[in-house]
Amino acid sequence: MPVPCTPGTHTCLLVFEDSDINKESELRFSSPKWRYGIPLIPVLDTADSAACSLKGSFFRFHSFPLRMASLPPIFYHYFRSPIPYGRAFTLQEQIHALQLERRRASASYKDILLLLQHTPVYTFGRRQSQAEIDAEQGRLRELDVKDAEFILTQRGGQLTYHGPGQIVGYPLIDLARWQPAVGARDYVCKIQKTLERHLHEEHGVTHIPSEHTGVFLDERTKIASIGVQVRHRLTTHGFAMNITKEPLAYFDKVIACGLVDVQAGCIEVAAKKPVTVEGEVPGLVNKFGQLIGREMVKLDLTERDDFSLAVEQAEKHAAARS
Repeated sequence: MPVPCTPGTHTCLLVFEDSDINKESELRFSSPKWRYGIPLIPVLDTADSAACSLKGSFFRFHSFPLRMASLPPIFYHYFRSPIPYGRAFTLQEQIHALQLERRRASASYKDILLLLQHTPVYTFGRRQSQAEIDAEQGRLRELDVKDAEFILTQRGGQLTYHGPGQIVGYPLIDLARWQPAVGARDYVCKIQKTLERHLHEEHGVTHIPSEHTGVFLDERTKIASIGVQVRHRLTTHGFAMNITKEPLAYFDKVIACGLVDVQAGCIEVAAKKPVTVEGEVPGLVNKFGQLIGREMVKLDLTERDDFSLAVEQAEKHAAARS
């Protein structure tokens, strides 16, 4: 079931199986407020834990123990060319299957962070009907949007856009490596903090609290989205943040995420300086490693193991299209 959480007071969407809830968590929950069929659970992030409260209910989750020496590194890869959404999804599923197979066999396996730009694509959530999708696709075609794909996904949420000028991060990691295993809510709050700290420390851009999913610069400007899935404690999907102005024209043509009065923002406008997607990679990698408590190592495609080969094949596919 999808459950939002809120680091600070920011809401971020989380999708996970019931078995993925941290068994070590202290849970006392009464009656959540519901919106669009999902419970809204505010979370207050502290240095030692994430505390969630709503109408007298209370949650406390373990934070990530900083044990870089005892845990293997996370290997990251940035794709040099924009990659189609469908090909990136296939790669995520390949890596997820490899991780699950190797873990069940007690063999070694890698945790991976994929960083990339998608080719232009509008994606629809699983709650949207085919009639809604057809109508929106027809409307966009009339607006002369001819270079973007339209894809129905299995994620929650509504229509959104991905494309060049926006960095997408897919952390594919095993939350069971920590002892006790990391709770899914705590994990998604660390992603939220990664984006907030990157904006502030790299660009001096501050965020504001919001009841909605993602990182907001003000009440009407959203700069980043978060949506993760956890299966067998292995994560897929992740985050997207607008870097340059290029994605904004595509967002302006739709009501993204069902937020009528919200527009898309980007670092280039907020920081009032030229930026590039590739230039954001080192800072995001560094912040992600700090927040999750793991060493970050660039993936070596010459290793020729199953993980490197899968990424290399996707890289070649992207390069062939550019």
